[in-house]
Amino acid sequence: MPPIRMPPSLSLRHAVILGLVQGPTELLPVSSSAHTALLPRLAGWPEAQLGAELRNSLEVALHAGTAAALLVALRGELVDALRELDGRRVGLAALALAPPALAGYLLEERLERRPSTPRALAVGLALGAAVMALADAQGGERSVMDAGLRDGLALGFAQALALLPGISRNGATLGTARARGFDRESAQALSWRVGLPVIAGAAALKTRRLAQRGMSAGAAPALTAGAIAAFLSTLASAPLVRPGGRDRALWPFALYRGGLAFVAMRGTTCASARLQATPAINAATINTDGQAPIASASR
Repeated sequence: MPPIRMPPSLSLRHAVILGLVQGPTELLPVSSSAHTALLPRLAGWPEAQLGAELRNSLEVALHAGTAAALLVALRGELVDALRELDGRRVGLAALALAPPALAGYLLEERLERRPSTPRALAVGLALGAAVMALADAQGGERSVMDAGLRDGLALGFAQALALLPGISRNGATLGTARARGFDRESAQALSWRVGLPVIAGAAALKTRRLAQRGMSAGAAPALTAGAIAAFLSTLASAPLVRPGGRDRALWPFALYRGGLAFVAMRGTTCASARLQATPAINAATINTDGQAPIASASR
């Protein structure tokens, strides 16, 4: 009889590593989801074959840790934004929140069931890189104070598109803000002002649904460790998004994303070659009784 393959489990060490990667990649426009999906595949971890339920649980844990850290790290800016609220800013925030909230509500189950393949991640990374580079090259002098309702709606659609694998919420909103003429620092500020409600709301909603469905047996320690690692790595990376550290060109991140897309495509090609080679290897090593030839000859 061939050996029975047990479904892969989530190891504590790998969950911590993914949590450490989650923080900086969430704060930079490079797609945290692409990194946490590609790393297990490229490193050959069993986590690359996790079932949909456990994979979604890990995603919830990592994003919950990131959201909690961002609320702590940017609490001063959040308080200032709340003090400055008026009708125009409330409308901007609502329009920026509505498209991703509606898309997430309608497409959540479909997105959860469909795994992020390396090819899909590569396409999202490459498209996001092109948009960021082109938008940043246009320049712009608008400030946060100039942001209006149309800007809020454009940023909302950008955040909805970021639900696709490899796009990056931060990258999509930064590219959109730069395309609409905001200077780099203002584009960063807008990206996080409209993004924090989406990140926190999505993490809270997914955590609630995860609690209702129940957690995979034995996965709690690894998921908790991953969430803590994501929280700490996000706090450590917070200077990247605080005021004063936001006037950064986007082309280096576009180049990085392009390189990561190439790596993802190469990984897809290698994985396909391994899958095609597997039947030949099995045929050469296992006879019709399911036993290795060496073992049969020794009987």
